[in-house]
Amino acid sequence: MGVVLVSPRNPLNIGAAARAMANFGFSRLAVVAPYEPHWREARSAVGAPELLAEAKQTQGLSEAIAGCTLVLGTGTLTHRKPEQRVVRLPDLAPLVAAELERGGSVALVFGPEKHGLTRDDLSYCRLLVEIPTDVRQPSMNLGQAVAVCLYELASRVQPDAQPATDIGPLQHGNLADGAAADAETLELVAGVVEQVMEAAHYSPATMREANRHDLRLMLRRLAPGRKDARRILGLFRRILWRLQR
Repeated sequence: MGVVLVSPRNPLNIGAAARAMANFGFSRLAVVAPYEPHWREARSAVGAPELLAEAKQTQGLSEAIAGCTLVLGTGTLTHRKPEQRVVRLPDLAPLVAAELERGGSVALVFGPEKHGLTRDDLSYCRLLVEIPTDVRQPSMNLGQAVAVCLYELASRVQPDAQPATDIGPLQHGNLADGAAADAETLELVAGVVEQVMEAAHYSPATMREANRHDLRLMLRRLAPGRKDARRILGLFRRILWRLQR
């Protein structure tokens, strides 16, 4: 399983997250659009300099999670109305273990320190993971949040599933046919459906961004398998071809 940090501002928090990953046996890290260019030199990555050196940097979240079949966003519900299923952290491990056992790849996504994941970021996530905290202080430091989540997973996922926790969000794996379609495939499907909607004049141009957001959410709620996703893709490509003619 891999960790994705979206637009982190403080290199010390990136280093702390890397240290927590090393503590609990995780090694796949992706950093999306970091604020500071020298984040790989963070001194807080005690015992994990190689992890930082090998981390993948991307400009967008979609690139970081390409190949993942289960993308998990994290955050608090204090100032948020979730648009996807919410899972409390203590209930997460069985879902992760099941995904890994069927050959899937999992990404755990954390937002920037100031405001967490945005609504758009979460549209790429199938589930929202809530860390139980006191209502008087619901927010957590980024490095602490990563540590708490990874400890929970490392301590609850069955030992025979542990080797699979190193499957990263940065590359395609040999997914079993029963696994859900990965994030990149879902983006392809959403893109073709959006083209069909435009060709059919489904809604005004001003609604395209909202339609794109809703498509992402819907596809992740449905969680189609790889074969079904390919069928859907082929179906809408055929419709698009007919419309364009």
